[in-house]
Amino acid sequence: MLRRIAILSALTPALCVAALASPDQWVEVSSPHFRVLTDSNEKQARHILDQFERMRWMFQTLFPKANVDPAAPIVVLAAKNGKSFEALEPEPYLAKGQLKVGGYFMQAADKNYILLRLDAEQEHPFASIYHEYTHLQFSSDREWLPLWLNEGLAEFMQNTEFHDKDVVLGEPSADDIFYLRQNRLIPLDVLFKVDAKSPYYHEEQKGSVFYAESWALTHYLFLTDRHKGTNKVGEYMTLLSSHQDPVVAGEKVFGDLKQLRGALEDYIQQRTYGILTLSSAAAPIDESSYKTRLLTQTDSDAVRADVLAYVQRTKDARALLDEVLKADPSNAQAHETMGFLEFRDGHMDEARKWYGEAVKLDSQSYLAHYYFASMSMGDTTADQDKEIEASLLACIRLNPRFSPAYDELASFYGRRREHLEEAHKLNLEAIQLDPGNIAFRMNAANVLMTMDRYDDASNVLRTTLKLTGNSSQVEMVESRLVQLKQIQSAQAQARASEQVAPQAGHVIAVAVDPGPKHPTEPATGPRHEAIGIMRGVKCSYPSVIDFRVEGVKKIVSLYSNNYFKIDLSVLGFTPTSAMNPCGDFEGRKARVQYAESEDKTVDGQVIAIELRK
Repeated sequence: MLRRIAILSALTPALCVAALASPDQWVEVSSPHFRVLTDSNEKQARHILDQFERMRWMFQTLFPKANVDPAAPIVVLAAKNGKSFEALEPEPYLAKGQLKVGGYFMQAADKNYILLRLDAEQEHPFASIYHEYTHLQFSSDREWLPLWLNEGLAEFMQNTEFHDKDVVLGEPSADDIFYLRQNRLIPLDVLFKVDAKSPYYHEEQKGSVFYAESWALTHYLFLTDRHKGTNKVGEYMTLLSSHQDPVVAGEKVFGDLKQLRGALEDYIQQRTYGILTLSSAAAPIDESSYKTRLLTQTDSDAVRADVLAYVQRTKDARALLDEVLKADPSNAQAHETMGFLEFRDGHMDEARKWYGEAVKLDSQSYLAHYYFASMSMGDTTADQDKEIEASLLACIRLNPRFSPAYDELASFYGRRREHLEEAHKLNLEAIQLDPGNIAFRMNAANVLMTMDRYDDASNVLRTTLKLTGNSSQVEMVESRLVQLKQIQSAQAQARASEQVAPQAGHVIAVAVDPGPKHPTEPATGPRHEAIGIMRGVKCSYPSVIDFRVEGVKKIVSLYSNNYFKIDLSVLGFTPTSAMNPCGDFEGRKARVQYAESEDKTVDGQVIAIELRK
């Protein structure tokens, strides 16, 4: 998992709106699953919280295996009016002539912020939020969930409405219906195979057909299941989760795909469309358990500053943080956000200092503990080791579903042979929480090799090979398997030699990991920026990445010894899933920040990458 993926669906930079401390009283109402903060009133906050709790219940009911509680908690900021909303929304949305939106979903690798405008007047003001919330629910299934169904479900859910105790979903889109009636459908055996690189997904006209048809087919299948009392969508997803081919699985469940396409064409021509209504009256939602607290000025400003930092309004975030720290020097949230800003700017020592201060201030943020520990790993003293271990254990206690903490603690314990069993157990916990994370599985194999459990390590790598999604990952895993075979072969030769001549000495040459090909120095050298096309992207064990940025005037060659620690953001498009550096960077336009390195074979090491449309 990349450390940070800030998703901004933005086109152009715009005029900045000052985000000064608000004099309005903010209130927080929370449940075990959501936090809602608003500058309106407690009644509004409870209403919003109730809607999200019912949305969560709806997914739990329709998809029992869905990821209803993501590892990164969901925090909702409900602005009472346009002025409050503009003080928080991404800067590009503030440009003159930009469409005014009623909501915004900011999804990063470690944070989920939802911004709502309570006075929004559109018919479905929160459609984009419900759309992205649906993607979040299925984010852990991205390795097997085909793109058409992922987008079809999101389109199906985005017009969800809440009426008293009923949840109404599947309200048809008139624009999609009209568009499909004017254009030919994509053959289903093609639709089922569309991926993020397909022209059907990227080209404007074909892309429109893809989204509209994905919605229509999902709507048809869901409503047919409801009418006939079947569960073909669920059966199809079960086959997909076992990594069956989407077309083969479709034929098994839905029958002849040409006949299904004909039925879909008839469905599109209908005069009326059904909707799906679920009664949430019996949903296990206990409103009396909601916790309410009035936020102090500094606490509300600290949260708002964190939002501004994550939507990349850095100047506004720093100005607000300065006000918070002047009024309350012990504000742990403000220290954490300062750590994040320094981390994003590549100032690792400063970032570690701020995160460390947040930890000492008794921060109840799992992220403060995690990033402090992660940045402290390396050549450490015994006292520093105690701090690292304590912070990682605190991170797991505060958020037991945050898989990177288990992997980091496994790496920490893996340095000492007396703790290898603990490291292995932690590896298994990380994999269970995030089965599709290739790095976790590679790290687990490394620990097993250190334990001399080579057969087990080989089994882990062979399982990993089945999950790899691109050629670079395959090459990395296969390389490790070759290394394992060499070690096992050398051991077998040693045993055979001892049986023939146990008294004779012998020397066995065993292939070992040569270590990083570039210096492991911190990225503290003079900083530069390169803008151009990423070319020659190559990944190598365990997480090294090398590439060139080919610009108009010059070409720079760059590297990172750990691409999981690259600060990654995107501008001008929304990724359909987590970006894979080894498979998704080649040929991309990018703005890359890098620091000079002692390694003179390259121009520097990567600090941050902003991918562009």
